[in-house]
Amino acid sequence: MVTASAGYDPDRPLPLHQLVYLADGEEVTVGRPDIDSYGIFPADGAEIVRRLEAGATPRDTAAWYLDEYGEGVDMDDVIAALGELEFVRPADTAETAAEPAPAPVRWQRLGAALFSPPAWIAYAALTAWALVAMVRRPDLAPTYNHVFFTDYYTVVQAALFVFAIPQLLLHEAFHALAGRRLGLRSTLTIGRRLYFIVLETSLPGLVAVPRRRRYLPILAGMLADVLVMAVLTLVADLTREPSGAFSLGGKVCLAIAFAVLIRVVWQFSFYLRTDLYVLISTALGCVDLHDTAKQYLRNRVNRLLGRTGHLVDESGWHETDRRTARWYSWLIVVGYAVSIGSFALAAVPIGYRMLVGVLGRFTGGGEVGWEELLDSAVFSGLVVLQFVIIAWLMIRDRRQRRAQRRLAHVIA
Repeated sequence: MVTASAGYDPDRPLPLHQLVYLADGEEVTVGRPDIDSYGIFPADGAEIVRRLEAGATPRDTAAWYLDEYGEGVDMDDVIAALGELEFVRPADTAETAAEPAPAPVRWQRLGAALFSPPAWIAYAALTAWALVAMVRRPDLAPTYNHVFFTDYYTVVQAALFVFAIPQLLLHEAFHALAGRRLGLRSTLTIGRRLYFIVLETSLPGLVAVPRRRRYLPILAGMLADVLVMAVLTLVADLTREPSGAFSLGGKVCLAIAFAVLIRVVWQFSFYLRTDLYVLISTALGCVDLHDTAKQYLRNRVNRLLGRTGHLVDESGWHETDRRTARWYSWLIVVGYAVSIGSFALAAVPIGYRMLVGVLGRFTGGGEVGWEELLDSAVFSGLVVLQFVIIAWLMIRDRRQRRAQRRLAHVIA
């Protein structure tokens, strides 16, 4: 169906911006790299857009579709969708000869250098050197005991927090630079996983890149974490005292290296949409694997319990998500196991040691110096503050969910 009521002339070419197309299975990603606006079309829908961009009128395109597929197409809906994606050029620029070339992406050369063959050789050598050092000297191997590089718990807490910021920025910078070497723009935002504040790099243009070229930008952050661990381990080894004991700087390096290791392990908590989740979803061509797998797992549990009235409707799932969810749902369980295991093997021993130390100072009588008492008091205050923030986040999220449910009820 073609009408003139949608704000365009069906007998004149539709002015479109310069678009890019990437076929991936039965779907085609179409987009504008200059503004990072992309849409996923079926193959026949993408061909309609191609013809419109090539200069065919909407009426001619509709006639071609009818001849090719034996059914009509609602061009009003198609062009409305193109308008929402900002693919249609404004009327006052429709007659311009050509669009200006997009501005070059900053740091593209740096990204290319960081992931060049010589750089990969250096990364491999650095990592191998650190592994050999840990084998030769087992005291370099990561352990939660390395966290206690000083007897002052407030200093430990502050140091890990302060050094975590540049490490997080480096992690996200590797994501961004791996994308920018491909000419993709990136943005850095602040997000949340459970009740942890995280930095997130957004690469919208990655959807228009061939799938095999997406893997490095996705995994680049973990590469940065591994390199940071390697460097810190080697610095700790190279700065030992003449007696072979670690220097204070070396102890700090090992404490930070252990914290980075926990962040790497955290990537296997698949239920949090980590980098590894994005890798799996991208490699398999999934659309919304996370929600589908969670709903699939919920349905599986409800069926086992005989609660058929609580099953989620599966008709809206993408077929690829459905197939993948059959086994990926088990990785969600693995992710919870990883989180619980890392908590039990790292957080619990660290927390227990700090709790015993703080209580011992408060009950130690006159044998404890005022510096240690002050350290314990400040540390305890910071811990309580963290629990207060977590409780506030929980209450806020619960209120938001209730407000959304009330709003949905009113609209219904």
